[in-house]
Amino acid sequence: MNIVGRNAQEPAARKGGFGLEDNQIGDNDDGGRSVVVALAGNPNVGKSTVFNSLTGLNRHTGNWPGKTVDLFCGMVRFQGQEYYLVDLPGTYSLRASSIEERIARDFIVSEAPDVTVCVVDATNLERNLNLVFQLRNLTPACVICLNFMDEAATKGIQIDAGRLEQELGLPVVPTVARDGTGLRQLMDIIASVARKAGNSRTRQGGGAVGGSDRHCSNTEGSEPMGHVDDISKAEQHIQAIGHIGDTHVEQQILPIGCMGDSHHVEQQIREIYLEASRVAARAVSQSPGPHKDLTATIDNLVTSRKLGVPLMLALLGVVFFITLYLSRYPSDLLFSLFSQIEAYLTSVFTHLGIAPQIHGILVLGVYRTVAWVAAVMLPPMAIFFPMFTLLEDAGYLPRVAFNLDHLFQKCHGHGKQALTMAMGFGCNAAGVVAARIIESPRERLIAILTNTFVPCNGRFPSLLLFGSMFYHGIRKAPTSAAVSAAVSGAAVLGSISLGVLSTFAVSYLMSKTILKGVPSSFVMELPPYRKPKVLQVMIRAFKDRTVFVLKRAVLVAAPCGAITWLLANASFGGRTLLGEAAALLNPVGLMLGLDGVTLLAFILGFPANEIVIPIALMAYLSQNAMSQPASLGAMQSVLFSNGWTWATALSAMLFALLHFPCGTTVYTVYKETGSKKWALLSIIIPLTFACTVLALLQGAIRVLGLA
Repeated sequence: MNIVGRNAQEPAARKGGFGLEDNQIGDNDDGGRSVVVALAGNPNVGKSTVFNSLTGLNRHTGNWPGKTVDLFCGMVRFQGQEYYLVDLPGTYSLRASSIEERIARDFIVSEAPDVTVCVVDATNLERNLNLVFQLRNLTPACVICLNFMDEAATKGIQIDAGRLEQELGLPVVPTVARDGTGLRQLMDIIASVARKAGNSRTRQGGGAVGGSDRHCSNTEGSEPMGHVDDISKAEQHIQAIGHIGDTHVEQQILPIGCMGDSHHVEQQIREIYLEASRVAARAVSQSPGPHKDLTATIDNLVTSRKLGVPLMLALLGVVFFITLYLSRYPSDLLFSLFSQIEAYLTSVFTHLGIAPQIHGILVLGVYRTVAWVAAVMLPPMAIFFPMFTLLEDAGYLPRVAFNLDHLFQKCHGHGKQALTMAMGFGCNAAGVVAARIIESPRERLIAILTNTFVPCNGRFPSLLLFGSMFYHGIRKAPTSAAVSAAVSGAAVLGSISLGVLSTFAVSYLMSKTILKGVPSSFVMELPPYRKPKVLQVMIRAFKDRTVFVLKRAVLVAAPCGAITWLLANASFGGRTLLGEAAALLNPVGLMLGLDGVTLLAFILGFPANEIVIPIALMAYLSQNAMSQPASLGAMQSVLFSNGWTWATALSAMLFALLHFPCGTTVYTVYKETGSKKWALLSIIIPLTFACTVLALLQGAIRVLGLA
């Protein structure tokens, strides 16, 4: 099968309404024109898997609805012709009641793709036909990709593809996208339909119709492009088509004669669903005999009122225990490796006669900070992200949202906020971007501003250290690595639970003050559990998450290391600027159960949470360079010798959990909201909440005489 996928993000002089660029849709080598193919479909029908299999871009395919809210593009060469594939957001309808629906509908209307492929779930054909009917009325060149035929057979569902073609008047191709079955036939049909439709569309003025600045996202591990303001442009664009945008589209989506008052519209929509039922009855048959529904059996446990939340906490606890226990050994190896490299760099600088100040800034400042971040972050991320992605691909994350939905509703939030929280475990910036799946602007802002209460991967090392210090501050006897990891894991799980409770509390407070409003409702589909491809998950998690987050942290931490070295080496009145700043902050730190050094470390760690601990150690040891201890025990000894107790460790853990987000997350908030005010509030709100919690904690410790 001669299908070659490549990234379509190439430079071009001019862009169309959705970033379709002239050189991407221009002439082929044989003089032909590239064919634009839109992939549409309901959530969880395997649409992105079809896209991945055809283009080879390894597009992320999270098994939960609302995952895709951007356009992802790739090029396929088939039989000498280039096909430009666009993966549209998953949507149940084109009637534009959500962001996903607006984006998908706007693309189909304004870009007029040569072929629209509607990916359909063979196990739930009747529900999917609603979108098929809308696309059939909206675009003349439509192909049905009947996916999950293997799952349909397992459930005893038999579909007559030929009869379905007759009923719909559209070509139907049965596929199993996960193993590539039927994709060659799908490309054959796409090519045939494109030739019948004129082989390609003719673009006027070198670009697509419309003026939206929306771009297709780069799938190479980057954050999706396009923001809230871009989405609003898309809304304005669809409504501005001849001032009859919605009416014009509704006339195409719904059958002729259905436009009128709401009663007639509802009646026609009801007829559409009745027609879907009739078509499904003619083309689908169910084999007799019992068919075990594994998804329903598991859901009876993981979504039950009594066991749902405890099982969720237990599963997360296992994930964190494995992450924290296994990451210790590779971290020690990386520390040793980077120490040897540092010694080699020092010898090179000395041999070349480079000034000590340059050596200090570049090696003791920049390199040592980068080495610390890599040694601390890489092992836990390499373990945590694959396990988290396995849960995502298996379909468990929607169950988390289901279990927490009623709590968010009570807090006047949105149930999908649970999904953004789940993304925040890996990176708060990614959680902020994930808030695009929430339709309500008010509830989207609540999700954005509270995502920082979920500890990201950058805060795990600090939570691990403070959790182990809290345990050893009470129990001095030595323990095994497994017991220490278990206790530390329990402490981290407890902090995460507190972070979730803080999310509920702050969401409720904001919904009653600065973001008043009525909570909206939504329908969430719980997709069937599917066996993830472990190898692909490992590769994708490492490339798209681990490497991406590590790269960003290194880029942010490197200049911070240079600044910290300068502060530690610049003197004022016989004292370093770092020492002066710590002394200045000491009264405030003591009020919060910390000290000036720890508080200063959190402030200087604003660019990257990973460097909080080395900054504190450097200040405690009065060194002129970033301290790089050899082990966790060495760090504990330094902190205990500088007056730390179990209460200090507890306060530090709570502050690490609740304090302001990192610089990358704040910048992401600004880009997503387009407002400096909300970016500033993303710092003020959690910082105020953290200080309040720590002040109350210190009061309780004094009253109970536990100090």
